[in-house]
Amino acid sequence: MSKEKPKVIIRKVTKKDHSAHHGGSWKVAYADFVTAMMAFFMVMWILGMDENVRQAVEGYFSNPVGMEKGYSTGASPISSGNSPGAVHTTPLKLITRSYEEQRFRALAKQIQTHIRDATGLGAIAAQVEVVVTEQGLRIELVEGKDGETFFAFGSAELKPAAARALTIIAHDLENSSTPLVVEGHTDAAPFGRPGYSNWELSADRANAARRALEAAGLGDDRIREIRGYADHRLRNPDNPLDKSNRRISILLPFSTPHTPEFTGTPKRPLPAPGST
Repeated sequence: MSKEKPKVIIRKVTKKDHSAHHGGSWKVAYADFVTAMMAFFMVMWILGMDENVRQAVEGYFSNPVGMEKGYSTGASPISSGNSPGAVHTTPLKLITRSYEEQRFRALAKQIQTHIRDATGLGAIAAQVEVVVTEQGLRIELVEGKDGETFFAFGSAELKPAAARALTIIAHDLENSSTPLVVEGHTDAAPFGRPGYSNWELSADRANAARRALEAAGLGDDRIREIRGYADHRLRNPDNPLDKSNRRISILLPFSTPHTPEFTGTPKRPLPAPGST
C-alpha cells in the first residue's frame, strides 16, 4: 500500500495598497464645502425674512442666554448693555444693507428704462427721477416749469401723464416686497381756500398717487404710510416758490439704517428728500 504524498497548501496573501484617491482627505474637503454652502443658504434665508424675525435671529446668535432669559447684562463676556441684539450684529447688517443697495440700484435702472421707453410720456420722462439715497430708493414725480405737469394748480386730481407714470412704476414695484411710503410736497406759495392749506393739498395728492398705484395692481398692503409735508421739505430751499418743490415721492426705505455703528464713518445728516 503506497503512501499518499501530503498535499501542499499554498496560501496567497495579497496586500492591498490604497491609492491616494481612496484616502479620507476628500471627505474633509467635502465637509468644508457642505458647511460653506449651508452657511451661504442660511444667510440668503435670513435676508428674506421679515425685519422683526431677522432682528430676533440676530439677537439670539449675539446672546442666546439673554434672549431666553430677557436680559443681556452680567458677567458673560458676550453681554453688552441692555440690548440682547447689540453684540456682533454688524456683519449681518452690512450684508443686508449691501444686498438691498444692489437690489434697489437694479430696480432703479429698470424703472428709468421703462419710463424712458414708455409711449405717451415724451419729455415728461425727464421729470421722473429715480435715485438711491441713504434712506432708500426714492422715486419722484417733479413738476416742470409750468407747474402743472402732474397736477393742476391747487388740485389733487392726477393728470394723464402722472397716471401713466404711476402705472409703469406700480408694475415695476410688484415683484418687490419692500413696503412703500408715499409723500406729497408743495411749494411755499400760500393756498387761498379757507380751511384748506398746503398741508391738506400735499396729503390729498399723496393719497391720489396711492390710489393710482393700487389701481395699477400694487397691493394695498404694500403702502405703509401716506405723508403730507406741505412746504416743509423743499427740494429747492433757496427758492421756496420754485415749482420743482411741488412733487410726489415714493420711498422704498432700507430695512437697515445707515449709521456709523455699521459703517465706521462719521455721522452726517441725511440728504434732503430728492437730493442725490
